[in-house]
Amino acid sequence: MAQSGLIVVDKPDGWTSHDVVAKMRRVAGTRRVGHAGTLDPMATGVLVVGVEKATRLLGHLALTEKVYEATIRLGVSTNTDDAEGEVTASVPASAVTPAEIHKGVTALTGAIMQIPPQVSAIKVDGQRAYKRARAGETVELQARPVTVSEFQVLDIRAGDEAVDVDAVVTCSSGTYIRALARDLGAELGVGGHLTRLRRTRVGPYDLSLARTVEQLAEECEILPIGAAVAAAFPRRDVTAEEARVIGHGGRLPATGLGAGPIGVFGPDGELLALVEERGALAKPIAVFAG
Repeated sequence: MAQSGLIVVDKPDGWTSHDVVAKMRRVAGTRRVGHAGTLDPMATGVLVVGVEKATRLLGHLALTEKVYEATIRLGVSTNTDDAEGEVTASVPASAVTPAEIHKGVTALTGAIMQIPPQVSAIKVDGQRAYKRARAGETVELQARPVTVSEFQVLDIRAGDEAVDVDAVVTCSSGTYIRALARDLGAELGVGGHLTRLRRTRVGPYDLSLARTVEQLAEECEILPIGAAVAAAFPRRDVTAEEARVIGHGGRLPATGLGAGPIGVFGPDGELLALVEERGALAKPIAVFAG
């Protein structure tokens, strides 16, 4: 059996997240592989891949904070809000000032309501929005609360018609950087779309830990599941008796480490479970012992 743990991949341009998973199944020698947080084909950077028991961590890791480097082109709108779509409108943006761009970025920072792109994986009436959109439907998507804790402009490059804005975005799970590009363009009255996206961090896992597909094909580096959990979540070490209880799916007294997830480790340092604290009790949400 393959080692249980995480592979931090530097996803290449043009690959789908599923392409990466398929490759890692061959590299790790197991079918039990999944990923946390999809990256679009045009995006590059950190894709966290789980192997064997670590696949059960992925849903929890997908909810962690993420950091992106992005380039937004103002003056051109597309039907996908990124460079892979068809151009739907062009408006000269050369008159837009840096002060106006910074003001627009500020309006999109903090706790905001965001309408996902038409071409997204959100389900509407049981079908993915992108499938309905590509069939010619106009999909009604509801605005959702997201948090953009940082939206920092690094550079502004004005061309004859369009303006390119390089930025770093730190955001909560569920935030679409494509939608930020679209909404910044709308705020400035010229439209906009995303031309480049690189994810530099998912939770505690950043590019310093990431390896290219080619590097992983030569040497498959798997972060052991215990180390992966200890890096991402608060840690709780328990006694042998508490380990027995949690190993059978039982509950432990809460210790005030937060709502969760919390990694529970036995006396020998082995990862036993993820728990969440509800009131006076810590309840298992994933058990790895045994």
